[in-house]
Amino acid sequence: MLVGEVMKLLSACWSPDRANADGDDGGTGRAGIGREGLLWYKDIGRCVSGDYSMAVVQANQVLEDQSQIESSSGFGTFVGVYDGHGGHRAARYVCDHLYRNLRDILPGEQGQGVSHEAAIEGAFLETEQGFTSLVSDSWDTHPELATVGTCCLVGVICQRTLYVANLGDSRAVLGTKVGNTGHVAAIQLSTEHNADEVAVRQDLLAQHPNDPHIVLLKHGVWRVKGIIQVSRSIGDEYMKHARFNQEPINPKFRISGPMNMPILSANPSIMSHELQQNDLFLIFASDGLWEHLTNDKAVEIVNSHPHMGSAKRLIKAALQEAARKREMRYSDLRRIDKKVRRHFHDDITVIILFINHEIAQKNNLVPPVSIRSDLSH
Repeated sequence: MLVGEVMKLLSACWSPDRANADGDDGGTGRAGIGREGLLWYKDIGRCVSGDYSMAVVQANQVLEDQSQIESSSGFGTFVGVYDGHGGHRAARYVCDHLYRNLRDILPGEQGQGVSHEAAIEGAFLETEQGFTSLVSDSWDTHPELATVGTCCLVGVICQRTLYVANLGDSRAVLGTKVGNTGHVAAIQLSTEHNADEVAVRQDLLAQHPNDPHIVLLKHGVWRVKGIIQVSRSIGDEYMKHARFNQEPINPKFRISGPMNMPILSANPSIMSHELQQNDLFLIFASDGLWEHLTNDKAVEIVNSHPHMGSAKRLIKAALQEAARKREMRYSDLRRIDKKVRRHFHDDITVIILFINHEIAQKNNLVPPVSIRSDLSH
């Protein structure tokens, strides 16, 4: 082995991220965190379900994506990815409240035999109602809050069962080993609510039979009322309550005609999956990633590299593809500042959860984790 290669190997073994690879940071999740310009990452950490890796890259003037991991032996593991639009306030509100609402509901509800699905749906509803109240209380001073919303992707692992709940077009993908073939298949677990999907447009037309303009093709993109791409979200109150569909919100958001029922919904699609030994990892990511990578490509990248830095690696692959589409070098894309960067790609959030079935069975041995993506300073 060449001397340079030996030194590179020793450097990798003694790097700060390697030293913190077990995520032993007293439960704060702060070890092994770094930044590269507009990219924030946590290369590796450990929770009660296995190892995790998370990263986010900013493209907007203010980061509109928010995300979190919450994990403890008494609860399990909670993953949240919130892709904001029209601003950051709704995504931050959800990051502050959705997990807490679920924790408040589950202890009492479980004793009454209510399912996790019902508890998750209740947490989404309570979070939506809380944000509606915030918009109402702020109407006189900050009416623009009525036009802010967020997609919400949540994964909960409890007692070897995975629950995935989704509003909007973020996506959860499972990497699972296929028999003894060595192949790892990509299985999408989340249902998306983007008007670009035929089924979503048909559903909207069925719910609003008297509104031929409920979905419109605008600049080659299908949009609800010609404005927004997703049909489900938390926030976007101007599309749910007539009292917010008026001055002083920006005229471009105002919808003509009577609003007899909400146009958008905050009811998540929820599925459950019993984790199997061949289930290797889960990718939770905002739409910014999936604009540039397919499910299969993302799973292939994760499966063919070490766990360390997996989320950052996926984001860089997406950015390289974004640069290629614009016929520019990746190094040049990296030099473009936020806000201008939005012309090339959206904010991108990735959380990867590597399922360790042995640790999951002995989760009382793993410290609790509470971590949020952070590009605020």
